[in-house]
Amino acid sequence: MEQADSPAHTPTSLRLLPWPTPEGKPCYLVTDNSGGYLSRLADDLEATQLATGTDVLAHARQVLDDPMSPYAEVRYAGIRLTECLTDALRVAESRGMRVIGARDTEDDEGTHEEARRNGGNGLRS
Repeated sequence: MEQADSPAHTPTSLRLLPWPTPEGKPCYLVTDNSGGYLSRLADDLEATQLATGTDVLAHARQVLDDPMSPYAEVRYAGIRLTECLTDALRVAESRGMRVIGARDTEDDEGTHEEARRNGGNGLRS
């Protein structure tokens, strides 16, 4: 009989990646850890997207603070802000999913530990 800690029982999870598919649909990575190449690439891209959002926000504030800003410049700032907000929301959703997944894994591990303490009878203390 396999132990719950064996590699065969390593939990896998879906990670929402910070880029869409070519069709514009969400792209997911099935992973059992956060140290793989694609996970690190996604982490780096998320950091870049958030930094870009900060830069675009600073520029948009300058444009919007100037009442003489041309329409085209205001429109351009709005379009870039929309892109950055889309990226930031995807990052937030991805990170939220990972927090929930980690919490569920911890809950499962706690349940297994509790069962071991209770002699495997499944009763909660």
